[in-house]
Amino acid sequence: MLRGQFITFEGGEGAGKSTQIARLAEYLRSCGVDVVTTREPGGSPGAEAVRHVLLSGAAEALGPEAEAILFSAARADHVAETIEPALAAGKWVLCDRFIDSTRVYQGESGVEPALLEKLEDVAVGRLSPDLTVIVDIPPRLGLKRIAGRDSASGGAEKDRFERENLDVHANRRARFLEIARSEPERCVVVDGSRKPEQVAAAIIEIVEGRLGPIADSVVRTDGRAGK
Repeated sequence: MLRGQFITFEGGEGAGKSTQIARLAEYLRSCGVDVVTTREPGGSPGAEAVRHVLLSGAAEALGPEAEAILFSAARADHVAETIEPALAAGKWVLCDRFIDSTRVYQGESGVEPALLEKLEDVAVGRLSPDLTVIVDIPPRLGLKRIAGRDSASGGAEKDRFERENLDVHANRRARFLEIARSEPERCVVVDGSRKPEQVAAAIIEIVEGRLGPIADSVVRTDGRAGK
């Protein structure tokens, strides 16, 4: 059985990652691909238990290093329980945030790169995304989208990271773009300020261009390799 493909989606708050993951998953399934969509923090029972602690801000008082350790613990469970089994079964995994978010968010909080590297080694081992899509938008637009989302949902409370000021969001954007520049073989930047359907079309083109013809590289849901 062919090993599945692992695609991660990264970017700032309000970039539209969840929407684009859903659109790509729909397209891949129409091609006969068995797809798993997941997220971080979370994605497995153990990691979901940690998610609320992290996003509520309850762990913030412990300091950035402790917060990074909690993210790493959640990721280790997520990889072991969800991601690796799915890839081994030939499924494609689309993940909303992964290692780059920790590099960006906890790095921006002042956690030393050496500690982040050690935590990453423990949590993921040799696992690396086959492709990372960085959905890039200006921070002001992302925050405007979040405000619109919260208004539409009756004033839902922003999470611990959405509540940061504009300068912090701008720094995170710069860090994501620096990762893309330093790892062009893995990362691609997509303009997320366009209409969702335009962003989705661009991502599909990138996936097929970077990973090759989908029919030649996946195990279909009907059990046959290719078409």
